[in-house]
Amino acid sequence: MTDLPGIVITGASGRMGQMLTHTVLASDRARLAGCVERAGHAWVGQDVGVAMGGAPVGVTVTDDPLEVLVGAQAMLDFTAPDATVAFAALAAQARVVHVIGTTGFAAPHLARIRAASHHAVIVRAGNMSLGVNLLTTLTRRVAAALDADWDIEIVEAHHRRKVDAPSGTALMLGQAAAEGRGVDLDTVSDRGRDGITGARAPGNIGFAAIRGGDIVGEHDVIFAADGERIILRHIATDRAIFARGALKAALWGLAQKPGEYDMSDVLGL
Repeated sequence: MTDLPGIVITGASGRMGQMLTHTVLASDRARLAGCVERAGHAWVGQDVGVAMGGAPVGVTVTDDPLEVLVGAQAMLDFTAPDATVAFAALAAQARVVHVIGTTGFAAPHLARIRAASHHAVIVRAGNMSLGVNLLTTLTRRVAAALDADWDIEIVEAHHRRKVDAPSGTALMLGQAAAEGRGVDLDTVSDRGRDGITGARAPGNIGFAAIRGGDIVGEHDVIFAADGERIILRHIATDRAIFARGALKAALWGLAQKPGEYDMSDVLGL
């Protein structure tokens, strides 16, 4: 049992943190090596199993990530951009696989993550599910097959607590569509429509975000032309799919050389 790869969970009290913890505890291919929360959090010093409302599991939540990374092989991180950048530096220092499901990064964040990938394996994806990554591949192919007469719109829906928009998955799909068309997403992205906006700019890739209730994640990629539409859709109903994908990515990363990867690499797409 102890020779299984050790996995550290950051942001352990969050909904994804708890799902990741349950997923690793249930796995016969990995062991829970540590759980991390920010300094001053009520969970720090508690057994994570007890903190989640269950039985003790023998892992105490800590606010010192480096302490638990020393005895681990991978870290699963669905936190916030600033925290993830700090964790990336620690993962590089400890030479552990860093699986990043965090979204909402700005260019400076990505530059620092890229620097960390020179020393450790980093798997970063806006979505860890097999279905969404297949959708991304399909989006790229359909965009490449259709001409500029087809407008591309991406509509996403998430729970009321999500703090970034468009979602990381929507941006991943938009990037795939842009790559299929051979254009720069930053140049053609249309994210803010309000008031008298005028006609739709030809070639733009539009984004719309819905927030409400407990929606886990829904994404539509719409290709619309005169007289017809193609709609590619993925609906997630269980957050566990992301946790299982993240663990798969961590185990895959153990055999890789330092560098930055995504779920297409993990899944061989």
